[in-house]
Amino acid sequence: MNGKADPRAEGEVTTRTRLERGRGALGPALELVHTGRAPTRAVLTAELGVTRATAGAVAAELEALGLIRIDAKPSAAAGSQGRPSHRLSVAEEGPVVLAAQVHADGFRAALVGLGGQTVATAPGCETIDADPAQVIGSVVDAGARLLRETGRRCVGAGLAVPSAVAEPEGTALNPLHLAWPAGAQVREIFTERVRAAGIEGPAFAGNDVNLAALAEHRHGAGRGARDLLCVATGHRGVGGALVLDGRLHTGSSGLALEVGHLTVNPEGRPCHCGSRGCLDVETDPLAFLTEAGRAPGPEGLLVQARTLLRDAYADPAVRSAAEALIDRLGLGLAGLVNILNPDRIILGGLHRALLEADPERLRAVVADRSLWGRSGSVPILACTLDHNSLVGAAELAWQPVLDDPLRALG
Repeated sequence: MNGKADPRAEGEVTTRTRLERGRGALGPALELVHTGRAPTRAVLTAELGVTRATAGAVAAELEALGLIRIDAKPSAAAGSQGRPSHRLSVAEEGPVVLAAQVHADGFRAALVGLGGQTVATAPGCETIDADPAQVIGSVVDAGARLLRETGRRCVGAGLAVPSAVAEPEGTALNPLHLAWPAGAQVREIFTERVRAAGIEGPAFAGNDVNLAALAEHRHGAGRGARDLLCVATGHRGVGGALVLDGRLHTGSSGLALEVGHLTVNPEGRPCHCGSRGCLDVETDPLAFLTEAGRAPGPEGLLVQARTLLRDAYADPAVRSAAEALIDRLGLGLAGLVNILNPDRIILGGLHRALLEADPERLRAVVADRSLWGRSGSVPILACTLDHNSLVGAAELAWQPVLDDPLRALG
């Protein structure tokens, strides 16, 4: 042997290395496009820390998989110089996932594409059976009909429920407002119904507020936050969620941040947990209606509470009720700020409406009652996505594709 390297062998190694590096970047690249953080190939190159050629190859492979679209001839902005970078976007006609949500006043099914875009939605149901299998079966059937009508390829399914979901069992520990038995096997039931309906891909289930936080962090008011706190009240009760360093924090067994049972009014209403004056019963829609002297109507508690707050805020009884709930919510948020030190708070459901009704009052209570208020102020924003728990359920189903597009798509 003359000790000289074979240039063909070196070329093969280099090509193989670039290919492996590029394939390893498929998931991160897809997530960047999915969350809107890489609108162009130039940004994708910088975010991935790879060469322009590697970024181009990665984008081309994602396009070949039907996941993204590359616009090779984008128009240049007025006054700009040089050739504009290729624009990247999710493929509008690409695969979808089935997203399902169950809450106290009904259920909803939708097909959601990459980018958090809702492709189709089934009419919501307003009656919830006490049998979780019956309800979950009905919402899956609604999603299956959407898939047949649209002819879209489905790569997974996600379910949002108003209960803490224990891991790894996937059981709903406290579906108090659904009249379901504690410990209902929601993930197992959902998986069985998805398989029986002939829907492809893995199936997941999670707490609705956790999933709302995930959706808002990727596509809404929480985008760009490092440590994001989400607190929301939907149709009944109050939930919380935390995104740490860009990832949903669920604790050792999926039960982290059950904020609904923080005491904010020691002499207040009895709570389902056995205590009194918890956020869960002091700041939800039923609490607001009760405080305002209104009886629950047939249209659903959340809808009724929002409408009352929007249309009758000038009524002294309604305004007084809103201020009482804002003060209790602010007290709870201040305690969470002291413990968690988030860089952003987002509020959903009726809490969003309370923030919009009197933002200065809520922010003042949090600043006055928290250490953060001594050094500045934590931004408190309204959630911006419609049906964010539904979008978050879709995010659960999209995650395997974001992790490894080649494996997930076969």
